[in-house]
Amino acid sequence: MSPTFRLKRVYDEPAPDDGYRVLVDRLWPRGITKERAAADVWLKDAAPSPALRTEWHHNPDRFAEFADRYRAELDENPAVDQLLGLNHPVVTLLFAARDVEVNHAVVLRDYLREALEAGRRRA
Repeated sequence: MSPTFRLKRVYDEPAPDDGYRVLVDRLWPRGITKERAAADVWLKDAAPSPALRTEWHHNPDRFAEFADRYRAELDENPAVDQLLGLNHPVVTLLFAARDVEVNHAVVLRDYLREALEAGRRRA
């Protein structure tokens, strides 16, 4: 079974249709308790490297460059295999960024979807 990947801000209320909830931020979100996050797992290694995150600093004008560099990191990241191998019909990737369209989780979700469509599952 291949999971369907969705996105949701960790600050939004959990919902039954979230399925398996995976926090994909490198840093724990400010002001969120573990109970409120309701994450099944915190997979911080799926996030961009600290150097890339710091360099980008959520600048929307540099999002395309950031996305390209993050995808290159994902090509070598074992966390991708963990996410692709999840045995859940729905996996919700949780993130803390304010911008729901310009953030690393969007790049990660799209990368995972493309990998599934291409039938790529690295060993």
